[in-house]
Amino acid sequence: MERENAWKKYDDTAEVYDFAEGYRQFISQNKTERECAAYFEGKAKAAGFKDLKEVIKAAVPIRPGDKLYAVNKAKEVALFVIGKKPLCEGMRILGAHIDSPRLDLKQNPLYEDTDMALLDTHYYGGVKKYQWVTLPLALHGVVAKKDGEVIKVSVGDEPGDPVFGVSDLLIHLSQEQLEKKGAKVVEGEDLNVLVGSIPASKKEKEEAKELVKANIVNILQEKYNIEEEDFLSAEIEVVPAGEARDYGFDRSMIMGYGHDDRVCAYPSYEAIAAMSKVDYTSVCLLVDKEEIGSVGATGMHSSFFTDMVAELCALEGNDSAVYLRRVLSNSKVLSSDVSAAYDPNYPSVMEKKNSAYFGRGVVYNKYTGSRGKSGSNDANAEYVAWIRKVMDDSDVSFQTAELGKVDAGGGGTIAYILGNLNMQVIDSGVAVLNMHAPWEIISKVDLYEAFKAYKAFLIAE
Repeated sequence: MERENAWKKYDDTAEVYDFAEGYRQFISQNKTERECAAYFEGKAKAAGFKDLKEVIKAAVPIRPGDKLYAVNKAKEVALFVIGKKPLCEGMRILGAHIDSPRLDLKQNPLYEDTDMALLDTHYYGGVKKYQWVTLPLALHGVVAKKDGEVIKVSVGDEPGDPVFGVSDLLIHLSQEQLEKKGAKVVEGEDLNVLVGSIPASKKEKEEAKELVKANIVNILQEKYNIEEEDFLSAEIEVVPAGEARDYGFDRSMIMGYGHDDRVCAYPSYEAIAAMSKVDYTSVCLLVDKEEIGSVGATGMHSSFFTDMVAELCALEGNDSAVYLRRVLSNSKVLSSDVSAAYDPNYPSVMEKKNSAYFGRGVVYNKYTGSRGKSGSNDANAEYVAWIRKVMDDSDVSFQTAELGKVDAGGGGTIAYILGNLNMQVIDSGVAVLNMHAPWEIISKVDLYEAFKAYKAFLIAE
């Protein structure tokens, strides 16, 4: 059952390229979950979405066509378009995540060694540590000061900015290093970011033993109003520096940081923004912490989403726990997360009949997990059949896949968490090469077919 290449159905590819260019700019400018949340909040406001918390405060009943949004702790966003049908008949939910693998600064990161100032890091999510050396890196995040001020940090991506990096051992002295297993070639504690090498001025020599570190502290104070102790309450992420780029002679692909999972978050938002009057309440849920198990107050395991749905139920006039359970159990979900693209350089870990391919459209994974489907949501056959019909009726190019061979490894998404609420859920996203590497690659036509798929899903009967 080989699927047709989606490019073939486009005589005019302008709409594909236009949509992809908007996405390319988005991932170039938004490299953390906070930046993504702020971006989508701003877009939602401009599109006429109202703050759900303000609606709750005013106790205004919801009506069909209302557009509402809620932001959770600056890292998670939920958007709703209220449908004509009562909530108890279920919602149509697009769920994606906006965090990506990276390096995080430790709480006490700054130190000096041999006249070099460095920042200590702790990697976040599943990474091949050796991929993060000898790259130009940028710092993005926030510093929260004791007086309540929150200072935004973004250094390394603007023209003229300095960049940072993690050094690697020169080939001439790396005989022992190259004999190590890939997981040990670069150790996690060695991912230290070099940030300076000039000592502080002579005037300050008597006051500081570590003069290069002292000079960096001075720069932080003068340019950003940041004291060294402010790192204790900072969230600063180390990410690849530079914008996403068109990839290939034909510009059919995009190379960028954070495709996993912003390549699904962006078309999910664009799909709900295109909704006006819908039968079933449409939802776009953009969560944090998926890469480390969906934990914490801003991850999918948090009660934030069910809390917001409960508030909607109350605004509809039905605030019982039983009613909320009916809303959730009658809902349908696309867990919008990426899938592994078939790589002809590494065919041994893929099973060709059940792999995702560039250019063949949005990918549906009936199940993910590892080996014996451990940790997965396994969509039932009736729901898969319904999805097939919705896609075919809307001329959406789609394919089905597994995440590699049965015993090759595996991975998970937020699907099972929503499934635990008794919803119908299936994984649906875009195929990615180099997944979890600093620079990942996607096909522009797959991105556009995902957008079409998400719109078709939201309006389906």
